Amino acid sequence: MLDLCKEILVKVSFDRALFQKELMKALRWISKEDVAKFREWCTLTFGKKYPAELQLAFARA
Repeated sequence: MLDLCKEILVKVSFDRALFQKELMKALRWISKEDVAKFREWCTLTFGKKYPAELQLAFARA
């Protein structure tokens, strides 16, 4: 599930609203154990483009 969520985020990263929607959905799908790995990957991959969206999403998770 984690790999699928990563693929989806890469594909929708062109649109801020769609990225945020899919990020929130991904956080509901992945297991609690994978959240830390997912957060690290998101920060490395999208940290410069969408820092506010990442911070908001992971604060809610």
